[in-house]
Amino acid sequence: MNRLFPDYPAHVLHTVVAEKRSEWWRTLLGCVAIVAVYLLLAQLYQMILFSVTNGRPGFLEQLIEGSSPLAMLVLLGSFGLISASVFIVVRFFHKRAALGVIGPLSLAVPQFVWVVAMLAVLGVVLSILPPYGYDAPLVPNLRVGVWLLLLPLSLVAVFVQISAEEILFRGYLQQQLAARFRSPLVWMVIPSALFALGHYQPGEAGENAVMITVWAGVFGLLMADLTARSGSLGPALAVHFVNNVTALVFTSLPDSLSGLALYHTPFGMGDAEILRAWLPVDFAVMFVSWLAARLALRR
Repeated sequence: MNRLFPDYPAHVLHTVVAEKRSEWWRTLLGCVAIVAVYLLLAQLYQMILFSVTNGRPGFLEQLIEGSSPLAMLVLLGSFGLISASVFIVVRFFHKRAALGVIGPLSLAVPQFVWVVAMLAVLGVVLSILPPYGYDAPLVPNLRVGVWLLLLPLSLVAVFVQISAEEILFRGYLQQQLAARFRSPLVWMVIPSALFALGHYQPGEAGENAVMITVWAGVFGLLMADLTARSGSLGPALAVHFVNNVTALVFTSLPDSLSGLALYHTPFGMGDAEILRAWLPVDFAVMFVSWLAARLALRR
């Protein structure tokens, strides 16, 4: 094994199901098929959505920005189309169990629970450590009663969103590539680079777009590492879930995917300097969360 990377003996538990049909051309065609199926499902989703909303004025803008609870639920729920596309291609093109992209469920479920519990403890600890605020009070968004009423739906919607990304990048892609290529430079770096590119949004993030893309790439590498260490998507799903619940359900930026948040930050995407000052904190929290997940796996 390359000295840059540790040995991952548990990774075979995640990749063994893909070994019979892991040719590079099959994986490439599988990716094309996933995109094609997704586009078809997305078209159907849009038709149903337009029919249900009757083209309600302003809803499309809310949907693009995620600025209302309903828009956010619809937007996050649409990520389920990605998972469905992967499942369909895995089942009918690779001819194996769709849920196999998650790894052994007997591992994934308890690993998810243990890592979420560990990150909950970490969240409490971090909440009492500096920095203590955003240099200005948080801005209330939803009333507490409404937020609590929506909370179960919000958690399900966030899980649908993060599971789609994990199933595609750390599930299908990492699984297929690792079944074919031994080097982590292939199965870890390629999916993480694609994951990062998917987060490159210069129109929205402005001059911080590159830094946010780097953040996403590093996050992808760490989630790939957790998947390889654990043999399932459970830990990566847990870290991604807690991260996005924190950023979308508890405290969000006011101008980006803010409809389900209890609070908004006192700055937005347009405040480039302030946002850039907080990015190192986000990097630090990401690394600490990764270490906490690794600790949870040693229980």
